[in-house]
Amino acid sequence: MKRLVKRIAAALAVAALAVPVWAAELGDDGLHKADWMRDTFKDLREDLEEANAEGKRMLVVIEQRGCIYCKKMHEEVFVVPAVASLLRERYFVIQINMFGDVEVTDFDGVTLPEKDMVKRWGALFTPNMIFLPEEVAEDVTAPQAAVANMPGAFGKWTTLNLLSWVLEKGYDGEEPFQKYHARKFADQGG
Repeated sequence: MKRLVKRIAAALAVAALAVPVWAAELGDDGLHKADWMRDTFKDLREDLEEANAEGKRMLVVIEQRGCIYCKKMHEEVFVVPAVASLLRERYFVIQINMFGDVEVTDFDGVTLPEKDMVKRWGALFTPNMIFLPEEVAEDVTAPQAAVANMPGAFGKWTTLNLLSWVLEKGYDGEEPFQKYHARKFADQGG
């Protein structure tokens, strides 16, 4: 009987390793989907107006199919309760497919398929998080208007602290993000 229990326990342990606890849902486009992402017409000016009306900050996230770093963010970072809560409650998140064909209208009125807009923006890495201010001039692109840009995958503390720094408008203050992050990280017991 003990042998059977040990075999069952070993099989369960192997099965637990094979299936991630926080498996992220994939959409038809192969991108990870989260309940805090918005499905919009991708007209950034309209999206910004809606974000402002809801009292949220707009965030554009560029991702691509098969991106191991996007997967890491969705399975290890975006699921951290404090991070997920900020994204859900304080951000208006638009997902852009690095190689997609859905049309995106930038703040300057230029409309292009996602893949061409990403190229126009000069985004080379995924995930790439572009944080936008509440007001954007008529003649600028999203990256030109951005108050912060996070290209690549980072850990939970860096992500949480950047989300918080943007909400606190740290970019307008005298404490750069790196010093803010170091201070907060020490307070968080990191």
